[in-house]
Amino acid sequence: MVVDTPVVLAPMAGVTNAAFRQLCAEQGAGLYVCEMITSRGLVYGDHKTAEMLRFADVEKVRSVQLYGVDPAMIGEATEILCEQFGVNHVDLNFGCPVPKVTRKGGGGVLPWKCDRFSAVVGAAVEAGDRHGVPVTVKTRIGIDEDHITYLDSARLAADAGAAAVCLHARTVAEAYAGHSHWDAIARLVEAVDVPVLGNGDIWEASDALEMVRRTGCAGVEVGRGCLGRPWLFRDLADAFAGERTRTLPTLGEVAAMIRRHAELLVRYEGPHGLVDMRKHMAWYLKGYPVGGTTRHALGTISTFEELDSLLATLDADAPFPVKELGRPRGRQGSPRRKVVMPMGWLDGRTLDDADLSEAELGVSGG
Repeated sequence: MVVDTPVVLAPMAGVTNAAFRQLCAEQGAGLYVCEMITSRGLVYGDHKTAEMLRFADVEKVRSVQLYGVDPAMIGEATEILCEQFGVNHVDLNFGCPVPKVTRKGGGGVLPWKCDRFSAVVGAAVEAGDRHGVPVTVKTRIGIDEDHITYLDSARLAADAGAAAVCLHARTVAEAYAGHSHWDAIARLVEAVDVPVLGNGDIWEASDALEMVRRTGCAGVEVGRGCLGRPWLFRDLADAFAGERTRTLPTLGEVAAMIRRHAELLVRYEGPHGLVDMRKHMAWYLKGYPVGGTTRHALGTISTFEELDSLLATLDADAPFPVKELGRPRGRQGSPRRKVVMPMGWLDGRTLDDADLSEAELGVSGG
């Protein structure tokens, strides 16, 4: 599988559904990854999990991020994705920092256990190979600054047959706070023979080019930077094609994008799509001169009539708020003083046959 534009839309829970992926794809080029699903939910036939596996009309490459902690379950889930859903790429998530997941030994703390990590990757690769489907791995730098895992886990992933590795250049303890450590991406590029993608703090197309220049990574993965800004993929596609584009939409153009996003959500999700649209409003309107009453009303829409009426009140000529350029978007929070893990988790790097099934409950990405 070849992606001509080295840009990946990072899977984000509740955001990167078929509608948002199509919206981004209409703006630019790259690989657009479905929001993360759990292997256990897929194997057990969970209805919600299956519904998340909707694909947009424009998606010639079906890409899914899969999370799991059990090799047999991961292998079976990969088979299902390939056979029943026609998936062309599987990305394994080892970066979730959510305490209710790490507390059970899953998410971003699992790479500490080298044997289980390697077995999970190997099972997915083996299943993917039977269908000609590449498997990639996304991980973090480590649990915290005293327990770094990314070099070991990337080498293990490559040895197990992973086609590429993406590094979210923060530790689990840092979650989404502070600045990502691009120097770690550069070290990883030198350490493994498979392509490395960099993730973290790409707010503008210029950031992506700078990450590639400074680290030597093969491409970038963009998450929070595109929230409320699907046109960022236009800028990214142009940047990697050697053109300098900075899209600065007026409020009227943003309103048109909101309308298009809502239409796609309803197409793929039915009437509930307008309810799902509500959470995107603050991201789209960030920095624009929109009053609190209107913002609140847009955050409670239920019909297209309400949406159109409210969008018509906006100042269509209001310029893009340039002060927002290069600034973080979405969740940030504060670093965690302590990552919650099972008792004795850090005592050794092997796990053997311990049951971690509870670590697949309530996972929300990373």
